[in-house]
Amino acid sequence: METYQFTNKQNLDQFYEMISAKKRNGFVIIEHNEKLPYVVLSKEKKAVKHSFHLFLTCITFGLWSLVWLYLIVTLSRKKNILVAVDEDGNLFEDKCLSA
Repeated sequence: METYQFTNKQNLDQFYEMISAKKRNGFVIIEHNEKLPYVVLSKEKKAVKHSFHLFLTCITFGLWSLVWLYLIVTLSRKKNILVAVDEDGNLFEDKCLSA
């Protein structure tokens, strides 16, 4: 049985650079496969200081509530992403479904 190499050194270098950039942004490697180059990364949810944002909302007469709502929606979820090299050698990133 033959195996085909779809990746080259340049694609793998970009792959590892993307992984290290994600790790610098707070992601942690959950699953890693060298044979089929892919990595599943996860970032834990962050806590929002609601008392601080309530104070800012009161001071700005409710305008800060838009920022507060945005932070609640974006920071209060656990994020899982997949970084991989496809069959054509292209690097891609995709969101993973989490339970």
